[in-house]
Amino acid sequence: MIQGNSWFVIDASGQVLGRLAARVARVLIGKDKPNFTPFLNSGDHVVVINADKIRLTGNKLEQKVYRTHSGYPGGLKTVPAKRLRQTRADWMVREAVLGMLPKNKLRASRAKKLRVYLDDKGLLRHAGQKPQPLAM
Repeated sequence: MIQGNSWFVIDASGQVLGRLAARVARVLIGKDKPNFTPFLNSGDHVVVINADKIRLTGNKLEQKVYRTHSGYPGGLKTVPAKRLRQTRADWMVREAVLGMLPKNKLRASRAKKLRVYLDDKGLLRHAGQKPQPLAM
């Protein structure tokens, strides 16, 4: 039986955004562990590197739009994926993964176990945890 929380690193270069997000969400939830319990946070920590090299299939790069709202009237902001990928690709990956997590009380604690970085230098921050590469 696997005890404790492990640290994994995933290289996102050349990976399709949705498939990567589904795999990361599964590890964060802990579904791949033999001791998975739905009401406990038994997931592992995941570090995603090279988020700026993520791949979008089809016409999503031109047609997909991300929306945020400030909460004020008329505060809806829309940003196309093409422009967002140049500036905040890490946010794109994070939003895709968080959208695949269950919407319950464990969601916030599972989201804290996700770290997304634009390049591989972010991995140096977590060298003390000795993250293992996770095969995709």
